[in-house]
Amino acid sequence: MPETSTPAKERRPRDRDAGVLVVGLGRFGSAIAAALDRLGQDVLAVEKDETRVAQWSGRLPLVQADATNPEALEQLGARDFRVAVVGMGTSLEASVLVTANLVDLGTPQIWAKAVTAEHGRILQRIGAHHVVYPESDAGARVAHLVSGKMLDYIEVEDDFTIVKMRPPLEMQGFTIEQSAVRRRYGVTVIGVKSPGHEFQYATPQTRVMATDLIVCGGHADVLERFAARP
Repeated sequence: MPETSTPAKERRPRDRDAGVLVVGLGRFGSAIAAALDRLGQDVLAVEKDETRVAQWSGRLPLVQADATNPEALEQLGARDFRVAVVGMGTSLEASVLVTANLVDLGTPQIWAKAVTAEHGRILQRIGAHHVVYPESDAGARVAHLVSGKMLDYIEVEDDFTIVKMRPPLEMQGFTIEQSAVRRRYGVTVIGVKSPGHEFQYATPQTRVMATDLIVCGGHADVLERFAARP
C-alpha cells in the first residue's frame, strides 16, 4: 500500500482529462513537478526514496510508492491521469518498468526521460509517446549560446529554430524591409524587444536599433551563420 504524505483525495484529479503524474523526484522530475505545481496544474509526484520524499514533503503533492510495482500505481489512482512523466533515468530497469506499467494502464500521454539513444529506443518500443534527453538537449543548447551572439536558442522541429539575439550591424538603424534579411539570408524576424518597451511583432516597417533584441526563426544552419555576422 503506497504511503501518502497528505490525503490523496485532496490531490487526485477529478477525471481523466486533468492531472499530471510525475514519477521520480530527481533533478529532472522534481523540476517538472515543481513547475507544474507553480502553474496551478493538478500534479501528483511519486517517489520511492525516503530521503527525497522527506525533502519534498509539504512542498509538492506527493505519494511515497514504488512505481515499478503495477499494484502501487493502481492504488494511487494512476489511471486517472491523462499525462505521466517518467523522471528517473539512471536506472534503466526502473525507467522501463514504470513506463511499461503506465502503458498497461492506458495512460494517454507518457513522457519519459532517457540518458542514451539506446535507452530512448527501448522506451519508444514499449510505448512511450515522447522521449526526452534533458542532458543532451541542454548541452546542445548551451553550445549554440556560447558560440555566437545568440541569447536564447530553441530548436522546434525538423531543424526549424527560434533564437533571441543582438542585431548584426547591417540591421541597426534600418527597417526590416530595408535590411532584407529574409531575402538575403533566409532569416525571418518574428519580433523586436526595445529597452523599456514591450515585445512587438515585426512588420516590414519595424526599425531595429543597436540596443534592441530580435527574435528570429529559420533553419538552424542559416541562423548560426546569421548570428556570426558582425
